[in-house]
Amino acid sequence: MRTDKLKKYLLPNLPYLFIAWACLKVGTAYRLAAGADLAHKLVGMVAALGPAFADFAPGLNPFDWLTGIAGAVAIRLIIYQKSKKAQKYRRDEEYGSARWGTEKDIKPFTDPRFENNIILTGTEFLTTNTRPAVPANARNLNCCVVGSSGSGKTRFWLTPQLLQAHSSYVVVDPKGGVLEQAGFFLQRKKGYKIKVFNSIDFSRSMHYNPLAYIRNEADILKFVNTLIANTKGEGKEGDPFWTKSETLLYCALIAYIIFEGPDEDKNMNTLVDMISGMEVKEDDDDFMNAVDYMFAGLEKRKPDCFAVKQYKKYKLASGKTARSILISCGARLAPFDIPQLREIMSYDEMELDKLGDRRTAAFFIISDTDTTYNFIVALAFSQMFNLLCERADNVHGGRLPHHVRVLWDEAANTGQVPNLEKLVAVIRSREVSLTLFYQQLAQCKAIYDKNAETILGNMDSVVFLGGREASTIKEISENWLGKGRLNVPSLISCAMPLFPKKKYRKRKQKNWLTRFMTVQLTNCLQPC
Repeated sequence: MRTDKLKKYLLPNLPYLFIAWACLKVGTAYRLAAGADLAHKLVGMVAALGPAFADFAPGLNPFDWLTGIAGAVAIRLIIYQKSKKAQKYRRDEEYGSARWGTEKDIKPFTDPRFENNIILTGTEFLTTNTRPAVPANARNLNCCVVGSSGSGKTRFWLTPQLLQAHSSYVVVDPKGGVLEQAGFFLQRKKGYKIKVFNSIDFSRSMHYNPLAYIRNEADILKFVNTLIANTKGEGKEGDPFWTKSETLLYCALIAYIIFEGPDEDKNMNTLVDMISGMEVKEDDDDFMNAVDYMFAGLEKRKPDCFAVKQYKKYKLASGKTARSILISCGARLAPFDIPQLREIMSYDEMELDKLGDRRTAAFFIISDTDTTYNFIVALAFSQMFNLLCERADNVHGGRLPHHVRVLWDEAANTGQVPNLEKLVAVIRSREVSLTLFYQQLAQCKAIYDKNAETILGNMDSVVFLGGREASTIKEISENWLGKGRLNVPSLISCAMPLFPKKKYRKRKQKNWLTRFMTVQLTNCLQPC
């Protein structure tokens, strides 16, 4: 450390010692010069320069030393003023051109211990310390990995992240290959607690009950919005009346289950059974089913509760309209009628709110061919982000004890997290980070529409593993890498014959180089 400080302060000022010595000798020559006035002194100083510089020793005359110091200080001030106004140039490059970072550039953002880093590439790493000694070096750990099918996103990038074993992990694992590769290492070698939700084989899955994490009315609204957003199906959405009506009914029923029902009934199965038991007669608006009697009794006890208010709004619909709403609800919740899924959601073992309390690895195994149950991942992630932020604020003083890395593979095929553009901006301070995996950037824009730019803008790191999708290549080459203008002689010589010698202008040179470099960058991004 001491040697570095010496190099930092001594070496840049070493030339001024020689300047001071030279000025001192000039002062000596002036002092020794013959003459009574300034003009004669200056003329005589020319002859005295030789004897003055012949002796290397500076001497002890105060006038000589004063002249040397004043000359060095004056030159230093001139250089300082010029440097403040000067533009920053790099050798053999035009002003404003970009360049690739070097090992020296990324060193402040890495940890000396390899185990404490996030692996970006074979040579680039990023420290997991979100609060480094120098605040300017703090980066969020959010990342976007883009690569076409077979480019190695899962095998060559995701799996090495787990082997670092410095955080808690939440992994979307298509086909379960990552769990087979890294599960034993994390559990037996590193002492991780393993959680597995397997939507391919429910017999090998732990239980997950979304309603177990609902604490208040706001949680109900978040859950219902996520459920509707991920079960709306494909195609253009119809009349929003039906969606809003379903929302009222879901909120009312879930609120009743959570705040009024027994503990053993606080699950999705009860919600599905209540909707299935809601009989409606189109010709009799006064007909009351079993659920109507339940809410009538609740209204007598708690007339101002959230569940009653939502249910009364739903009941404003006529019998025919109510029947259509119930049919829509039944179709939306059809996957929850499957016996295997009903058993899985009867109680909870995933403990999503405690992932940051100790080192835990949660795997969500999904099918890469059947997307029937993929929406469950979006439900879990929506709850998980909010739960972790709340637990960090209310239990751990603003930061989780263990950093939680969410490695969301196949992000385009596993649903949508509402308000992700807001969550991704605030999770960093709670020691949570998100990594999104896409085959092309258009997938993110298709799901999150206008919010996609905000989400990608909160990703400090982008890893591109190759692809041929035109919009992705254009986005990376033009907007992220930039249109570089390099002053390379070989490129200039190639450009010169394209234009008449007399009419050749710098503007044309610049435009040609821009086009040339854009093409080259685009070609470099193509897979080999």
